[in-house]
Amino acid sequence: MLTVRFDALMERRRLVDAQKRRSGPGTAADARARAPRPRRRPRGMLGLGVLARRTSSKSPPPSCFPTPGVKLSPDFGGPFTTLGLGVVSAPGPLFGKVTWTSTAMAEGEEVLPLPTSSGDGWEKDLEEALEAGGCDLETLRNIIQGRPLPFDLRAKVWKIALNVAGKGDSLASWDGILDLPEQDIIHKDCLEFIDQLSVPEEKAAELRLDIESVITFYCKSRSIKYSTSLSWIYLLKPLVHLQLPRSDLYNCFYAIMNKYIPRDCLLKGRPFHLFRLLIQYHEPELCSFLDTKKITPDSYALNWLGSLFACYCPIEVTQAIWDGYLQQADPFFIYFLMLIILVNAKEVILAQESDSKEDVIQFLENTPSSLNLEDIEDLFSLAQYYCSKTPASFRKDNHHLFGSTLLGIKDDDADLSQALCLAVSVSEILQANQLQGEGVRFFVVDCRPAEQYNAGHLSTAFHLDSDLMLQNPSEFAQSVKSLLEAQKQSIESGSIAGGEHLCFMGSGREEEDMYMNMVLAHFLQKNKEYVSIASGGFMALQQHLADINVDGPESGYGHWIASTSGSRSSINSSVDGDSSNGSNDRGMKSLVNKMTVALKTKSVNVREKVISFIENTSTPVDRHVSSSDRVGKPYRGVKPVFSIGDEEEYDTDEIDSSSMSDDDRKEVVNIQTWINKPDIKHHFPCKEVKENGHMFPSHLLVTATHMYCLREILSRKGLAYIQSRQALNSVVKITSKKKHPELITFKYGNSSASGIEILAIERYLIPNAGDATKAIKQQIMKVLDALES
Repeated sequence: MLTVRFDALMERRRLVDAQKRRSGPGTAADARARAPRPRRRPRGMLGLGVLARRTSSKSPPPSCFPTPGVKLSPDFGGPFTTLGLGVVSAPGPLFGKVTWTSTAMAEGEEVLPLPTSSGDGWEKDLEEALEAGGCDLETLRNIIQGRPLPFDLRAKVWKIALNVAGKGDSLASWDGILDLPEQDIIHKDCLEFIDQLSVPEEKAAELRLDIESVITFYCKSRSIKYSTSLSWIYLLKPLVHLQLPRSDLYNCFYAIMNKYIPRDCLLKGRPFHLFRLLIQYHEPELCSFLDTKKITPDSYALNWLGSLFACYCPIEVTQAIWDGYLQQADPFFIYFLMLIILVNAKEVILAQESDSKEDVIQFLENTPSSLNLEDIEDLFSLAQYYCSKTPASFRKDNHHLFGSTLLGIKDDDADLSQALCLAVSVSEILQANQLQGEGVRFFVVDCRPAEQYNAGHLSTAFHLDSDLMLQNPSEFAQSVKSLLEAQKQSIESGSIAGGEHLCFMGSGREEEDMYMNMVLAHFLQKNKEYVSIASGGFMALQQHLADINVDGPESGYGHWIASTSGSRSSINSSVDGDSSNGSNDRGMKSLVNKMTVALKTKSVNVREKVISFIENTSTPVDRHVSSSDRVGKPYRGVKPVFSIGDEEEYDTDEIDSSSMSDDDRKEVVNIQTWINKPDIKHHFPCKEVKENGHMFPSHLLVTATHMYCLREILSRKGLAYIQSRQALNSVVKITSKKKHPELITFKYGNSSASGIEILAIERYLIPNAGDATKAIKQQIMKVLDALES
């Protein structure tokens, strides 16, 4: 039994947050979010801290997310109850004052009684929406708002969340012959599964045949060899409890396997190497302990991931987890649920230092079995918090783990088992530190030699010469101390260079970055949280800035790249693949031996520049205007933030706008529901035009702040994918072709005195394009006027 509960973990997060706001970052446990003290707030807003020592239980821990619309009393009141994980918690359900409906369970299982609600209006709304048909996932989210699903409606909600509502019988064309080489194993596993369910004898045979048929047909259609270790039986358990017909049972199983079970989910598989990097990023001490024990995530989390916790959790707990998980519609969210289960048990795990490897693995493997219904909201709340503190590259660089096997893992994908730490794309580094307010922000540490740094570097980067670690350890220790102090000052001053997440940048050449890897290892050994590496190093940064710039390198990234030496020739040549003379001569020799007084002089210049930048006394860097700016007017003396005119003939940008979309999951929505939304100001039927000339029937919807593109699903009338979501204040240019005035191109990005930085391009064929562009222009003007005021 665990000695730590999620609500206690959240309370400890709050207390440590308060401490961090007073002291700032600097130690192994200091790089944590400075979220305000959590108050009762609408669902989805987070204000959590970090895992710390156990605190007094004299005052009740806060209930994180109340049901929207329910008035809350400032007095918690009532006695505390002791629940499954062994620590007291405040009374009452975590999803609001609603009633859980029991499902069919094995003998001996029971559901904990929860307080009931006097009002069930939302359940009636949900039932009516489901009966009306054409209901999309967003509509369901707005109605459900995180409450537990009634048992009689769960099947319909899950089918919509899995995009299988109304789908035909995939098994109709199958001959039904059960003749796989491993059929005996499948039959045996199905019989054992039916016995566990305590199904009435008259229904057992039919149910067993349904399950065996689903597994057999899936193996045949996907050319997969069945094995008991695949956890499919456990994955089917929550679906079987919904009493679905065979066709729906298969469709739901197929959708879950395709979207939510990662590829290569087996021992030593890629998904578990990725999970280790996530643990290391947030909990390096715990990761180091498990590494010392030679315990890899696949040894204890194989069935966590393979069955989405159904292997270990009681059926009512599994269904509650799936209720939230499927509504999230984010396959990567399972990683954060697994992470929280480990973090919650951290103190117990670290206390098992003298235990054998096998004992620790057994403890870890069975940890989810301690979950109960009262834990689910805290589990999701904490997972959301850790998710918000994780770089987006964690998802984007590994999106191929989920989905169709046709997309597969590329041959040139990095071997995650050899990764030193989590990698972050240079595009995310550039975008993250322009954000205002919450989110992942990076403090970039440039570990290249001094002459390379001075020739050209990211304007917000701190320089740490990695050679010093071996050549002059005392000076290196002083540099690290200065780095942490600079990080603290940059955060406190609100500088755009500030960030709690350390991102180390090398040259991008393996032989030159050897010392940088040693520096990385040094920080990881000190259990420093939020440590990452810039993918491809400075070379990748230069190439990215050159690729997204359409007006030439001189105006494209001048505001991003700074040069201490005043020379830019080495920067431009590096983009073409040529290295500087310093790089060619360096080899494995230390720059400290080649540069004495000169290096010290450069170091002083660099140090003064960084301090000046952190204190915001130097010339400010031009950047995109945001609503948080309070001084001056946006884009004063700069090109218009957008222009409408004929498209230049040289315009051959090939940026894939779909990769820049805010919604990478292509959620399915009801078109008419979205058109009728009160916040939709304009609707323009159109055709989306891709670079290859393909056109897709679509709809442009304009709100007060954003423009959406809904691409129609031809096989499902009335439904569409959310293909794109773009902020209106990111539109930098709207153009049309002279010969085809109805073909409109939207360019999104940033505008500054140094030029326009294009981040995404979308093209649409719009009837009455003049009226459409006029309406969009007027809405953009309103957004800019609001920013200016």
